Amino acid sequence: MSNAFHPPLGTGINRRRFLNSGQAFLSAGVVAMLAGCAGNAAMPMSSGSAEGDVAILNVALGLEHEAIAAYQIGAESKLLDKPVLDVAVLFQGHHKEHRDALAATVRKLGGVPVEPRMMNDYAMALNAGAIRSQGDILVLAARLERGAANAYLGVIPSFRDAELAKIAGRLAADETMHWTALAGALKQNLPQKAFSFAA
Repeated sequence: MSNAFHPPLGTGINRRRFLNSGQAFLSAGVVAMLAGCAGNAAMPMSSGSAEGDVAILNVALGLEHEAIAAYQIGAESKLLDKPVLDVAVLFQGHHKEHRDALAATVRKLGGVPVEPRMMNDYAMALNAGAIRSQGDILVLAARLERGAANAYLGVIPSFRDAELAKIAGRLAADETMHWTALAGALKQNLPQKAFSFAA
């Protein structure tokens, strides 16, 4: 299996660049909606900022489509032991919830959610043909999850409202939990130093 993370086809950017770049950040109102807290957040958005948020959210949605596909490839490989398969399906379910929240938010902002690609496209981008073992699948999933955690951590400084930064932190925590479980399944050592994410 390739060790490289491939971005969703057609986006041209990866998770880390998507949320860590100074040009792409989630607005406070959008993150509040993603966390199910839209009723608690003011959304003073101009049409220009809404269009920018839609574009960013569609990139995020493309990433969620890819994560769902990666777990599907793993589940259908018949290489996963039952307990590992159960966890993979659980994590895929979390990504489906993220996908649904992102798509709903894009629609709420007047945009059209990006559609998933064909599974064959994802399989090629993720080099699924090189998967030979449960370990290969876990390595890919761990890489994707760590990238997601780093991406959400990278966006936290963009917030002025501490509560919205906390929501982004909760999203990062979700992805970090996924990575930690996968690293444990791979029998990888925990990071030896503090501040090991989003460094």
